[in-house]
Amino acid sequence: MKKGPVLRRVSVRDLADKFEKGFADAEAVGKSDESKLRELVALERHVLLEKLNSALGSLQVRVTDRTKDDVDEAISMVADLSVKLKQSDGEFSQEKEHVKILADFLKQAIEDTKRLVDEEKNFARHEIEIAKAAVQRVEEAFQEQQRIPITSDNLGSEDLMKEVQDARRIKMLHQHSKVLEMELELQELRIQLAEMSTYSNQLLKELTMSKGLEENKCYLYELDGPEILGSYLCITPRTETAPHLSECSVQWYRICSKDKEKKIISGATKLVYAPEPFDVGQILLADIVVNSERLSVQTNGPIGPAPGLGSYIEELVRISETEFNVVVIQMNEEIYSVHSVHVFHVGKMRVKLSEGRFVKAKESYSTSMQLCGTRGGGNAAALSLFWQAKEGLSFVLAFESDRERNAAIMLARRFAFDWSIALLGPGDCTIWNG
Repeated sequence: MKKGPVLRRVSVRDLADKFEKGFADAEAVGKSDESKLRELVALERHVLLEKLNSALGSLQVRVTDRTKDDVDEAISMVADLSVKLKQSDGEFSQEKEHVKILADFLKQAIEDTKRLVDEEKNFARHEIEIAKAAVQRVEEAFQEQQRIPITSDNLGSEDLMKEVQDARRIKMLHQHSKVLEMELELQELRIQLAEMSTYSNQLLKELTMSKGLEENKCYLYELDGPEILGSYLCITPRTETAPHLSECSVQWYRICSKDKEKKIISGATKLVYAPEPFDVGQILLADIVVNSERLSVQTNGPIGPAPGLGSYIEELVRISETEFNVVVIQMNEEIYSVHSVHVFHVGKMRVKLSEGRFVKAKESYSTSMQLCGTRGGGNAAALSLFWQAKEGLSFVLAFESDRERNAAIMLARRFAFDWSIALLGPGDCTIWNG
């Protein structure tokens, strides 16, 4: 079996040199041919005009009156020919000037190309040096981190941010093995942070309960779950004597940590609520109506952000479109029976939902579009979002992880904000304005 020819990659500099050399050769050949042609034409024209003038002079002496008009006409034709030849010489001179201008332009283009090649080469060398220095710093930091055991004292937000930044630099340099190690380490840090948050919430709940007992207050219900983005909160009875929750009605609210204003979360009427990115920094409260009596439970403090999510969003913003694997749970508030994998596209100009080559919805950002976390739905609420593409077309989508769900919401809102559009959930426009 014969092998095909091996293609050799040609650099931009080689192409520029070849182009310049070919242009110089063609220019030299063109000038040589042009001078020879002009000399030949000038010589032939001079000889031809002399012969014509000589012949016409001889004829003018010998002709009779009958053919004198023909001779005069021939003399006139020779004069016209002389004029046309002069015009042709003038046009040729103009074309020569145009060719010269074009040659100067091409020379300048070649010089600019060489200059750009040199600049790109210098820039590439500079980037390579920066990348080498970054790799060396990361390796030193990684070796230092291996010598220091991870304890609860060094799990602050600054350490998490440094870990994320190092992982991003390594990923850009395609150090896949180290990226995997860093991601595993970050995952362990997130788990430890969640455990610390749960333990802190439990202490706050016990403190609140002890204060309530001292003041002879009866707390029948409480909120169970980490108070951070990516988790879900569930209303649970505190005592066995509490009325069953199936007999109660529930409504969730947001309380701004600044003005303490209580604002309803439209559609959040379930026992379970998963905080979404808009809830970060705000206190969540649930009103429980049981036997015509209204009871309230709320978070111990503002909802905290998800560790590492901000840096993840900054990476995705640089991409024109990000794809997320999802499953359609509901379509137009009806159960979607086919649970096949779909792709949720979040782009700078529009949002799209597709299944293979079939597009179910594709809409540009507009005031009629809504996007938020689902407001209910059990422990799967932290993985789901509600998307109204336009009036009369809505979906409930389930993601592979709470991180991707929250990233999709934040990314779409970031792009919509660039078009001066507040992409929120039902009834959240008043909160945006407030």
